[in-house]
Amino acid sequence: MEEFVERVLIPTAEIYQRLDELAQQIRKDFQDKELTVVAVLNGSLIFAADLLRRLPLPLKLDCISASSYHGGIESSGTVNLANLPDINGRHVLILEDILDTGLTLTAIQEELGKLCPLSLRVCVLLRKRKRRAHLVTADYIGFDIEDEFVIGYGLDYQEKYRNLPYIGILKESAREE
Repeated sequence: MEEFVERVLIPTAEIYQRLDELAQQIRKDFQDKELTVVAVLNGSLIFAADLLRRLPLPLKLDCISASSYHGGIESSGTVNLANLPDINGRHVLILEDILDTGLTLTAIQEELGKLCPLSLRVCVLLRKRKRRAHLVTADYIGFDIEDEFVIGYGLDYQEKYRNLPYIGILKESAREE
């Protein structure tokens, strides 16, 4: 599997160190609040598990499905959402793997915003440095990266490579197979 990785972008130890820092920020901001975490499947699953184990807060965990990539490396332009949770009157933290075009995160924020949360914040593991068609921001950011196609630590290419323990750049030749 690693023969398809051009290079390691963010090693495991660096990810874990950053998760510790993010957990401190989130714990401070939600110290006296009941928190509902909404993890966006499937990409944020590993990120969410590792981050939540670092958060000594009482919280509720929900997961939603969101997809805009259908078998390739380009967004389809349409976001499909499923399993929207009941967040009425709750402080909500959305966990997303990557902020790329902003399409998916915009759709999630719009739909969850309609469900009357007390607050709605976003934590992303990765934010690509690029212009976005959708103006969306994240309150907590793991890493800023260049506009490259990344895999590992939950991120995939055609549902493969999610289980790599680091974040890497997918080789161009792997996209052609």
